[in-house]
Amino acid sequence: MADTQRPRDDRDVYPGGDAPHGDTPDGDAPDGGRRPWRLKSDGDDDRGNARDSKKRKSGSGSLLREVAIIVGCVLLLTWVLQTFIGRQYVIPSESMESTLIGCTGCTNDRIVIDKLTYRFGDPQPGDVVVFKGPSESWNGSWVSPRSTNPVMHKVQDALSWFGFAPPDENNLVKRVIATGGQTVECRNDEGVGVKVDGRPLREPYIDMKLQEETVAAFGPGVAGPGNQVPSCLGPDFGPIKVPEGNVWVMGDNRLNSQDSRYHVDDQYQGTVPVGDIRGKVRTIIYPFSRIGGVGSFNPQQ
Repeated sequence: MADTQRPRDDRDVYPGGDAPHGDTPDGDAPDGGRRPWRLKSDGDDDRGNARDSKKRKSGSGSLLREVAIIVGCVLLLTWVLQTFIGRQYVIPSESMESTLIGCTGCTNDRIVIDKLTYRFGDPQPGDVVVFKGPSESWNGSWVSPRSTNPVMHKVQDALSWFGFAPPDENNLVKRVIATGGQTVECRNDEGVGVKVDGRPLREPYIDMKLQEETVAAFGPGVAGPGNQVPSCLGPDFGPIKVPEGNVWVMGDNRLNSQDSRYHVDDQYQGTVPVGDIRGKVRTIIYPFSRIGGVGSFNPQQ
């Protein structure tokens, strides 16, 4: 009986080749080889992976951009505030005690000045102001806080724009006593204190107990006859007519203040040009025990 041959079925053997499309459920060759074609679903998976990778990269880049924008906005806002609105300063000396405290070894007051006020008006008698030393007479002993290294000097200049470093200038704080066109003077033998346009001032911001302690500590160098507190709280001066556009300034701790009285030989006769005033002192922000406003009291009223 003749053998019956079974018809050849190409799916029985795959001699070194891959199965035709659709021959296996998962599309892989029986020997584990990857098929050279792709299903539509495969393409979707690959594109999904690519999208996920792009999203991760995009998310990382977006975060960096957001951080850069936030930092830039903060720096811009800080620069605007420091340049046009207000600025913080530290009181380093006792010349304005007891209104403002500053001394070696103590917690110096930190103040904030208002820069807007004098953009729309002029300083008035009684205002406490921060100003730049207007002449060599004021700045003779001042030492710049800047580094001698030129690169670091530039870095410190940039930092000062944002309030992270002090400005490269001699800043002082005093009280306005007289303004442009007024005449200021004092004679100890008259016993009435400082006068503006011939009228004695009323100055409740001066701590007389502090003046008495200074006289007791330093004696004849600052005292009047009989070791008494002099009525001018310092040497005689004037009469000096304040030039228009300038102000005459004095410290509240009158016997311990190198103010306008001690610079009458400079080109401004001890007065300060309004253009050199950096702002009006508004607030003490530190130490916390002294937080509060710094008011103006017109001594001429």
